[in-house]
Amino acid sequence: MSIHDIAEKIQELKKKRKAVILVHNYQLPEVQDVADYLGDSLDLSRKAAETEAEVIVFCGVHFMAETAALLSPSKTVLIPSASAGCPMADMITAPSLRELKKKHPEAIVVTYVNSTAEVKAMSDICCTSANAEKIVRAIDAEKIIFVPDKYLGGYIAKKTGKDMILWQGYCTVHVKILPEYILRSKKDHPRAEVIVHPECTAQVVNLADRVLSTNGMCSYVKDSDCKEFIVGTEKGMVYRLQKENPDKKFYSFDPEPVCQNMKKITIEKVLSSLEYMKHVVSVDEKIKDRAKKSIDKMLEYSRTN
Repeated sequence: MSIHDIAEKIQELKKKRKAVILVHNYQLPEVQDVADYLGDSLDLSRKAAETEAEVIVFCGVHFMAETAALLSPSKTVLIPSASAGCPMADMITAPSLRELKKKHPEAIVVTYVNSTAEVKAMSDICCTSANAEKIVRAIDAEKIIFVPDKYLGGYIAKKTGKDMILWQGYCTVHVKILPEYILRSKKDHPRAEVIVHPECTAQVVNLADRVLSTNGMCSYVKDSDCKEFIVGTEKGMVYRLQKENPDKKFYSFDPEPVCQNMKKITIEKVLSSLEYMKHVVSVDEKIKDRAKKSIDKMLEYSRTN
């Protein structure tokens, strides 16, 4: 079957299953093209909470599908590839966070959504790269534990001036974007603006014109008068930006930043997941209420603060 035929079959099955397809910005182009909603973690979290569909097919990594399951307990959540994990999420465990909380009992725990439900259950509030600064600014606490991403946490600490205890986790894709890649690209494309994700290292962030979440990149580029952009995040983002802004040019790097886990989800696996209703994602009953509470609080802060 061609990609076109597979996409048509997905549309048929989607109606039959009363399903909605949520797709992260880092997915393969053909997977992005079958999305009902395309976005970043925060945007897709909101869509998961709002959808009236009976089935959610989450094209992202496991913690994202798990978040959708927490927000939509009455719905069936599927992930097309059961092995699509997140190395950063695996860098913080519940026992590790428990020990850190013992050392700093007065601290509020802010947990990046790139984490397991078990870790979320031990947290006071979650955040995404899109709303982390807003949430940290709004928290009335002298000390904040931030897990697991030290680079996002460091960036937010610098922006807010808050006293933050940072876990030493990181994104294995964004740390491979080196300062020399930015400098080389700026030399090759002198008229281009540099937009980077806050999961990048501080050295890379310091070379950027703008530091933005993936959805932030979409909004900024759309409204910008600039016609060329160097994109400091996973290569899937370039496809979306170019598709939505055909009059502008977007440049990645050599080698291109690729999240192999995101790329485990293919259009064939999306079809198979819908056809056989396989790879159902659920959350342990013992922790789901506490984990959901930290996400609900994030969504509440995003709406009101």
